[in-house]
Amino acid sequence: MRTLLLGVLGLSGFLLAVVLLGRRRWAARTRVLHTRLDQLRSGEPQVVTSADDLPAPVARYLRSALAGLDSPIDLIHLGHEGTFNIDSVAERWRPFTSDQVITTRPPGFVWDGRVRVLPGLAIHVHDAYVGGEGHLHASVLGWLTVARPPASSGLAEGELMRFLAEAVWYPSLLLPGGPVRWEAIDDASARATLHDGDVSASLVFRFGPDGLVAGVEAAARDRTVGTEQVPTPWQGRFWDYRRLERILIPLEGEVSWLLPTGPLPYWRGRICGYTVSTDVPSVSPTT
Repeated sequence: MRTLLLGVLGLSGFLLAVVLLGRRRWAARTRVLHTRLDQLRSGEPQVVTSADDLPAPVARYLRSALAGLDSPIDLIHLGHEGTFNIDSVAERWRPFTSDQVITTRPPGFVWDGRVRVLPGLAIHVHDAYVGGEGHLHASVLGWLTVARPPASSGLAEGELMRFLAEAVWYPSLLLPGGPVRWEAIDDASARATLHDGDVSASLVFRFGPDGLVAGVEAAARDRTVGTEQVPTPWQGRFWDYRRLERILIPLEGEVSWLLPTGPLPYWRGRICGYTVSTDVPSVSPTT
């Protein structure tokens, strides 16, 4: 019995060491991405120009979302919690928590997620856009890589697309004079296009009866299916708007692939932490 007990204790200690060392390895990789993101930040303030040329639904949305803001947002820290679908063709939801850092000049973000697949067993995920490159890395306990597509133009475009879609959490990015160009569609939608060097992303923003962004859509974004990247229609939906840090943002959202059989959601989350920093020069985002 004593030998068995010592064996159990030894195995438990070994497993604990594996978990703790895996977390340290992953944290070190996260710091590398954060350092690179910070090194690329520009000190140049965003210059806001006249809103006269904005499509009408965009102008209405920005007046509402930024009514309490006097300077463009420069740096954002987000916390998320929710569920993540770990299956590419069906629905197998698992709880997740995550931290995200975003910079607006130049566009960039690092999403550090933890998806719990079993008690005590988590998949660590980096989803990032840094220096014009996309990064996607999923690892069990920070040791065993289960997904890491090679760098490609499709991956970079997909991550820049995510950055543009999430502008609902830093809407000063969408102001005239910034990097986003708008094209009118109708009174409830408009197309936004963002260029970052050789990488570009374009999304249709759809506005609800309250004038706020209800969702975004893309004709195609690379979806990982097995070992391949398959261009697939994609959408994000947002709701439960609240004013935090003087900015009206959605606290909840869902992201889905639009398959021939219907939408396949893969991310459902809620904001559980939100802080921003802004430029010093004042602007008038509501004009």
